[in-house]
Amino acid sequence: MAVSFEVSEKGYYGKFGGAYIPEMLYPNVEELRQSYLQIMADPDFQADFKDLLKNYVGRPTPLYFAKRLSESVGAKVYLKREDLNHTGAHKVNNTIGQILLAKRLGKQKIIAETGAGQHGVATATVCALMGMECIVYMGEIDMERQKPNVERMRILGAEVVPATSGSKTLKDATNEAMRHWIQHPTDTHYIIGSVVGPHPYPDMVAKFQSVISEEIRKQLLEKEGRENPDYVIACVGGGSNAAGAFYHFMEEPEVQLVATEAGGLGVDSGKTAATTSIGTEGVLHGSKTILMQTEDGQIVEPYSISAGLDYPGIGPLHAHLFDSKRGTFLSITDDEAMEAGVKLSKLEGIIPAVESAHAFAALEKMEFKADDVVVVNLSGRGDKDLATYIKYGKY
Repeated sequence: MAVSFEVSEKGYYGKFGGAYIPEMLYPNVEELRQSYLQIMADPDFQADFKDLLKNYVGRPTPLYFAKRLSESVGAKVYLKREDLNHTGAHKVNNTIGQILLAKRLGKQKIIAETGAGQHGVATATVCALMGMECIVYMGEIDMERQKPNVERMRILGAEVVPATSGSKTLKDATNEAMRHWIQHPTDTHYIIGSVVGPHPYPDMVAKFQSVISEEIRKQLLEKEGRENPDYVIACVGGGSNAAGAFYHFMEEPEVQLVATEAGGLGVDSGKTAATTSIGTEGVLHGSKTILMQTEDGQIVEPYSISAGLDYPGIGPLHAHLFDSKRGTFLSITDDEAMEAGVKLSKLEGIIPAVESAHAFAALEKMEFKADDVVVVNLSGRGDKDLATYIKYGKY
C-alpha cells in the first residue's frame, strides 16, 4: 500500500499525531477541529488571506538563483527567500492565517509561544494589525539571547512573559502557553507557531505554510521549465518552514526532501537537539511523535546555538517522513551551521538566521550532479542573530 502524507480524519500521519490533551482543553481543540477546514475553504477567508500575504507580507517571495554558491557546491542552488517577508521569516504566513481564523471563531485574545522570537514577533504583528490583545510566552534564556525580538514584540503592543521553569527555552514557553489556554478557554485562541501540538494544529500550520512550496513550483517552472526540483532542503525544529517547503512535493518521489536538525555540540555530547538521531516515540505537547526522552519518559533538555531549533521533538508530519524514509534527516553541529551562515554571507551578500544556516550546512555534506536543481528554504534573516555571529567571531 502506498504511504500517504495527508493527515487522517483523526489527525494522524501514519502512526504519529492525534490529540493527547487534558480534558480542560478538549472544547478548544474540538471547536478548532470541527471548523478549521470549513473556514479555510471559504472563498472570503481565502480572499482575505491572499490579499494580506500579497499586500502586507510581500508575497510571493523570490526564488533566487545563487550563482556563486552554486559554483561552490557544484549544482544549481536556488534560495527561497522567506527572509524577505514582513517580520523577517516564514512565521508570518501562519500567523496571518490563524488570526483570520481566530476572528471568525469570535476570539478576543491571542496567546503564543516563541523560541527565536520570530513567531512571537509575527504574532504580535498580526495582533497589532487586527487590534487584538496579545501575550507571548518566551523562555528566559531565549529572551536574553534574542533581545531585539523581545523589544520588537513590546513595541508592537504584546506582553512578553518569561518562562522560568526547566531549560527556560522553547519547550517551557510552550508549556506555559498551554497552561494559560487551559485557564482561559473561551475567549482566547492559541497561535501555535510550528507543525506541533494536538490535531488540527500540525495540519493547519502546514496548510498555511504550504504557500512556500506552491510558489516554488510556479517559480521553478518559469526558471527551469519544470515544477519539481531534485532536492528541497530546510531546517527542522518543530518544522513549520520545512513542512511548507516540502508540502507540494511530498507525493512526488523524485524530489528528495532533506531536513536538517540542530546537532548542537554533537549527537552524543548531551548538548543536542537532533531528535531523529537520539529520539524515541512518545507524546509531546499534545501529539504522538518522536522526541528526546529518558527511559522513563522524562524530556531530555535540548540544546542548540539557534533559539528556534532547540525543541526536544519534531512535528508528527516530520516523524512520519522520517519513519517512512520519505525524508532524509541530517544532524548539523553549531560549528557547521555557523560556518555555512558566514559562507552564504560572503558569497551571496545574504546573512541568514542561524536556524536557516543549518539548512545551508547540508550543502557541504551532500554530493550533487552539476545539473541537479536544489532549493534551500532560507526561512529567516540573520538580523536577530548578530550577537551570535559576533560571539562566534570566525569571519
